[in-house]
Amino acid sequence: MPKYIFVTGGVVSSLGKGVSAASLGALLQSRGYSVHARKFDPYLNIDPGTMSPLQHGEVYVTNDGFETDLDLGYYERFLGVKLSRNDSVSGGRIYWDVLNAERRGDYLGSTVQMIPHVTNKIKEYIVSPTNTDFVICEIGGTVGDIEGKIFLESIRQFANDVGRKNVMFAHLTLAPYLEQSGELKTKPTQMSVRRLLENGIQADILFVRSPRMLTSDECAKIGMFCNLPAKNVITSMDVDNIYKIPLVYDAQHVFDIMAEHFGLPNATGDMSKIHKIENHLNADLPICTIGVVGKYFDIADAYKSLNEALFHSGIQNNVHVKIKKINAETVSDEDFADVDGILVPGGFGHRGIEGKIAAARYARENNIPYMGICLGMQVAVIEFMRDVVGDENANSTEFSKNCTPVIDIMSDCDREDMGGTLRLGAYPCDIKTGTLAEQIYGMQHISERHRHRYEVNIKYKDILEKNGMIISGISPDGKLPEMVEVPSHKFFIAGQFHPEFQSNPFNGHPMFNAFVAAAKKK
Repeated sequence: MPKYIFVTGGVVSSLGKGVSAASLGALLQSRGYSVHARKFDPYLNIDPGTMSPLQHGEVYVTNDGFETDLDLGYYERFLGVKLSRNDSVSGGRIYWDVLNAERRGDYLGSTVQMIPHVTNKIKEYIVSPTNTDFVICEIGGTVGDIEGKIFLESIRQFANDVGRKNVMFAHLTLAPYLEQSGELKTKPTQMSVRRLLENGIQADILFVRSPRMLTSDECAKIGMFCNLPAKNVITSMDVDNIYKIPLVYDAQHVFDIMAEHFGLPNATGDMSKIHKIENHLNADLPICTIGVVGKYFDIADAYKSLNEALFHSGIQNNVHVKIKKINAETVSDEDFADVDGILVPGGFGHRGIEGKIAAARYARENNIPYMGICLGMQVAVIEFMRDVVGDENANSTEFSKNCTPVIDIMSDCDREDMGGTLRLGAYPCDIKTGTLAEQIYGMQHISERHRHRYEVNIKYKDILEKNGMIISGISPDGKLPEMVEVPSHKFFIAGQFHPEFQSNPFNGHPMFNAFVAAAKKK
């Protein structure tokens, strides 16, 4: 049976539970243990698929086609694991499962209650098979939230079910710094741990978010009031890059605390992969500026995986990637004067679409490296049909019903529910020989993750290729264009998929690596 670590949070939201959970996994992996990660979100949406990126951040997609919380991206990037639909569980999904079971008669006429029926359902997801040594489960929200109480009750029960030495409770809190008085206040942490205790859970280790390292006296004070050893009070210090957090934890002997709790042999970890990232961050390297033309810039997490993928490719190319945010609704040619590459990411809806088309035009006409992702491929095709082929009526049926439908709903989508129809998850792609795509991937058969509803219309393949835009990647059945490129251009390529979902800091992603390399040359 695997051992379990539950990560909870208190005081305020957005403290970084996902990064902390991933960092614990990285420490365990550095000592040779296998790790799996899960996210439990108390909100009542079935999944994040219909939630606005301006409120919730990006929607991450797993290989098996499930729309999940963005924290699963942290887990996959940090840990190099492939997660699934069983690893992102919302309160809405739990209640949906329970109520459907009741309608089917699965409970044999019993009165359906929060305990045991809802708690048992949560525990079923906790123990979904992983074949790993550890399972790290993050509980979303903040201790004290009404909707989160049933999840805390479930993990309390679970610790009793499997034995307390097989479960560790890690709690992330905040120690605010009052600049006027020059004091770091520990009371919010004390109160947060007390709220956790009210739910029957004693924290085994505390991660205290702080602008500086806690002193030994502060750790002793927190430990005394929170009923745990001072050495188990860890400073989760503010850092300039999330990949430094495993090193911060390792310097405070967090693995030794886990080893003591679970009865593991102490071991020195191999943190060389993380040190390589740290060395890159500290190195004096050229700056490569990438103009990202989007419309969700009001929240930092809206393009989280995209930003990470560009950073990863900077590591592979020995440059610091600077992202210039360009609003698609107000874009002008002047916005591109100082960029080394132009990237148009995915998105939904007509707002800002003409600005994205203008970005593809500017990149093509001025021989600036261009990379299109999902909608970024579609706007590149629309622009080419309008300005090279000469069909001014070219558009997507998503935006206009009376148009030349170079973009249309062409596929039988896998998902049809309250969120609509989408092509979701990993799909195969056959790459044409002798193309930039083949040069980038070094193979002819790839698999990438999708999240979209509309497709490039295969009917326009011949006219596109006759005028100089080739379809270099296509679905195995030959019906769905997956990649396009312009061979006469320095670097102009786009994919219908989301390659950012398969990037990691240790290898990057072939498409991003090649794009940043081309931008570096410019």
